[in-house]
Amino acid sequence: MTLEKQLKQKTYYKMYINEHENMHPIRVLGEVFQEEAKQDVPDLSSIRFAQGEVYFHHKDYETAIFKWENIVDELEAWAKKNTADAYYELGMLSTAEDIYTAIKTDNSTLNAEVALQLFSLYIERGKVDAAVSTIKKTIVTNPDYPNVTEIARTFFEEQQDWDNAIELAVTEAKRTDSLEWFDILNTYIKNGVTKSHAPSYFSQALILLFGLDKDKFEQLVSSLWDSYRNEESYFAWLSEINHLLLNLDINQDENWTELSRLHKETYFGLIEGKYFIKVLQDFIPDLLTNWLRLANQANVVLSSAAVLSWNELFPASISLSIVSDAEKLISMTETDMNELDECLTLFDSIMNWAQAHDMGENYRIKWLVDQLVDFDTQHIFITGLSGTGKSTFVNTILGEDLQDSPTSSVVKFTHAEDCEVTEINDREIISLPDFSDFQERMDRRRNALESMIEFKLPNVFLQENKVAFIDNPGLKGAQHYDRYEVLKNLHVADSVLFVLDANTPFTEKEQAALSQIQELGPDIPVHFLLSKMDTIVGEQEALRIFDETRSLIHSCLPDARVFAFSSQYDNGQQQKELTAFIHSIKNTRNIEDKRLAKLLYFIRTTIASLLQKRIDVENQLIESVRWNEEMLMKLNGAVNQLKDTEVQKTNTITKSYGAIKETIKEDITESIPKMLKECSSLIKEDSNFSKIHLELNDEMNRRIQDYLEQTVMPKFYRSLQDWIEYCKGEFQQSQEFLNEMGEGFNQMYGEERIKLECDFKVLDDWRRDTDRMTSRFQLENVNILLRRTPSQFLLKSAGKLFGALSQNKALLFNKYKAFVENEDYSEATSTVCKQFFQPFELFEKSLERDITLFFKSPLTTLNRSAEEARSGIQTNQEMLNKMNTNPEIFRDPLTLFEVRLRQFEWMTVAGKGMQTIY
Repeated sequence: MTLEKQLKQKTYYKMYINEHENMHPIRVLGEVFQEEAKQDVPDLSSIRFAQGEVYFHHKDYETAIFKWENIVDELEAWAKKNTADAYYELGMLSTAEDIYTAIKTDNSTLNAEVALQLFSLYIERGKVDAAVSTIKKTIVTNPDYPNVTEIARTFFEEQQDWDNAIELAVTEAKRTDSLEWFDILNTYIKNGVTKSHAPSYFSQALILLFGLDKDKFEQLVSSLWDSYRNEESYFAWLSEINHLLLNLDINQDENWTELSRLHKETYFGLIEGKYFIKVLQDFIPDLLTNWLRLANQANVVLSSAAVLSWNELFPASISLSIVSDAEKLISMTETDMNELDECLTLFDSIMNWAQAHDMGENYRIKWLVDQLVDFDTQHIFITGLSGTGKSTFVNTILGEDLQDSPTSSVVKFTHAEDCEVTEINDREIISLPDFSDFQERMDRRRNALESMIEFKLPNVFLQENKVAFIDNPGLKGAQHYDRYEVLKNLHVADSVLFVLDANTPFTEKEQAALSQIQELGPDIPVHFLLSKMDTIVGEQEALRIFDETRSLIHSCLPDARVFAFSSQYDNGQQQKELTAFIHSIKNTRNIEDKRLAKLLYFIRTTIASLLQKRIDVENQLIESVRWNEEMLMKLNGAVNQLKDTEVQKTNTITKSYGAIKETIKEDITESIPKMLKECSSLIKEDSNFSKIHLELNDEMNRRIQDYLEQTVMPKFYRSLQDWIEYCKGEFQQSQEFLNEMGEGFNQMYGEERIKLECDFKVLDDWRRDTDRMTSRFQLENVNILLRRTPSQFLLKSAGKLFGALSQNKALLFNKYKAFVENEDYSEATSTVCKQFFQPFELFEKSLERDITLFFKSPLTTLNRSAEEARSGIQTNQEMLNKMNTNPEIFRDPLTLFEVRLRQFEWMTVAGKGMQTIY
């Protein structure tokens, strides 16, 4: 045993007792101490050191401390360490810490032992940071000291101090080249505790591991890849690992199965449409480069296709050498992929994306694709110029008069056990339960080609021959676009049956249509049906026309077949001949490959149509903003016009009412004073002048009451009725103006959206109110002659004083009569007017409010429409700004779908040379 080991284990004392094993160590050391003390220059330090160890082992820590405190030779540092150990055992941790930290030595073993003791002490005292610092410092200074890294790892894991645990594993893995530390690091990664570390942190360790063990390298990369997958640092990881792999000497023969899988999953995850291309372009080229270098046999075609398709859409992004390698590999390597399933998966991805981004249900294209995967049924596309007998042929074969006139829609006739008719357009699938519904769809003129009609019916001919007829509207005119609209569904066909009229077969117009069919579907065989053969007089003439037509056709299409047809021929025989003809033109060779090519065509056109939809949506938004701005301007103008009209009508109506009131008031003001003055005739010389003023006052009030009720009120009533009729005319004039305004707006809206209906109930309210107020008037007695004016006071007093004296009656008679005839009755008249018009004051004050109510509904409607236009402008402008700010949100996913499409097309030619299927 070495001295350092003895000092570490406190067994230094055993060197003194080897010959005295049967004696107690204390006695042996005591005797040795006595012997040494007899020397001239005794060396007692080592003996005391040994004695301290024995006391320590026997838990006599205080005695041990006493012994170790007097050590001054080369064992002094160890003695101090042992003294601290004793204090530690006594629970005097602070003292022990002070002693440990005071030890200064160059002995690495002693330093390590002191550090480990301090480490344990700090843990016991709860000084975690100090413990971490101590153990890390120990590892730095003496990493190979026994168990120190294992102790540190255990501590870090117990404390869940994953940063330090990961740092220890990475450092030790690089320092020792130990696969064990790489395994520990892999465990940490799988447990998800490394996610906060930058991907570059592990690069040097990965490079080292690549040289040590490639299997473990692949495992560690896989663990890191999975750990970063859903983190913010995922792209940083992809960039880092791509850069690292590019700089490693990778041998494809070493079968990197896991890395190949990771590259495949990552690539397809990135191009599914969630990320912008400008982000992907930073690392997709390197990712594909590495995938091609790593790809195992199962993925070599897929990785090559991925490289080639990405390079096509983003030229020069991948090095020419990698592109060249991909071309060589894909030309030489066959693949057993399920092409149809892969293609349908891509199509479904596009449809799901379109639906998620409000691009419609796209039922029509989905239906077309469903027809393509029905390999048990051949689709024969029936076309021809209008009037060639196409509908007659279809009716004859189906055995029913399903079409009583040329169709304006595309109809697929197919066999089924039960009859069922449905219409399929981009937005919906509509069931047509009644035959009349089907006929209506067949005869329509507008938007006829925006949908397909599927007519399922029990039919022996279709069933036995396993065919479906796709009947199309007759080709019209010479316009290329017109024919394209009819022929746009051509690619669902396996073959074309072009119907010719035997009377004028294969005209220049038909040849032009045929050229367009060949242009749109060059791989679709075209055959011909020569109809109306029964209209040809003579069998020889019919044979001549048939032979000449067939020769003319063969000069253009040598493989085309021609069938002579007439609805007047023997039906049974013609059915047999037609069956043979159908079998001869059925395109069954390589139907899966041909249908796959058609499916790819529909995928490509779908991507293009979705891009066009994006443009259409933007244009619609621009047009909507412009239209709403124009409408808002016109609606605001209409609101202002209506407000002006309201003000004008209010002024006119209130003014006319005021004029009536003023006329009546003038009549009252003129008539009442006369009436009152005429009351002087009631004064007689023999009148009782002591009471004459009372009698006159009562009579005056009675006459005023009669006048107002019998003369004024009827006149006022008639005037008000005429005024209401006048108001009615004014209101009707306003309503006519608003009707014209509403009609103008509805023409712009294209629907009956605005109704500017005024509230004519206002007139009914006025009639009711005027009837009520003019039905009766009760005048409250007016104090005409009983007021205390000086003249009246004198007359009344004189009448009472002198009325009984006959000689004074003549004088009073003359005075009273003169007074009544000359009195100013303006105050009394004013009082009467006030009483008369008082019931009408509230009515007059409410006129302006009532007129406002009359116009309230139209004004509300216009304001609401203006607010809708304003809201439409804001909403559409926000959508437009969003689309223009980030056009890649829509464009990039479709571009990536195109990448996947090209990738798939490359895979279909794997091992067959470099030609694509187009």
